[in-house]
Amino acid sequence: MFEKIEIMKMASAMATHAAARQNAVAENIANADTPGYAARDLPAFEDLYRSEGSGALRATRSGHIDASATITTAPEVIASPGVTSPDGNSVSLEEEMVRSVEVKREHDLSLAIYRSSLNILRSSLGRG
Repeated sequence: MFEKIEIMKMASAMATHAAARQNAVAENIANADTPGYAARDLPAFEDLYRSEGSGALRATRSGHIDASATITTAPEVIASPGVTSPDGNSVSLEEEMVRSVEVKREHDLSLAIYRSSLNILRSSLGRG
């Protein structure tokens, strides 16, 4: 019942996006010394949510039935001219630290939205 509430779906999608983006940041940091490695990041959550918010069914796994659209949350190569090191690596540890803080803020925001929504539901039921 509560999974159909749009704000709950949005908070869940935001938390999932933050987890996937943190994974991309961790992968970039782990490959900071790998020659030829190109830094990756996910598109902004707002862009993904708007593009996927068509209301149609979406497949997140190949086994899903009757879902024509798929969620595209794969990390993309970041185009940062001038950041590439002599060995071809484009990871900047400073930029990755900033991205890590952005991801934490995005995750905290998703939890705050979820918590506030639950408090509103509890209050409407007379249990808050």
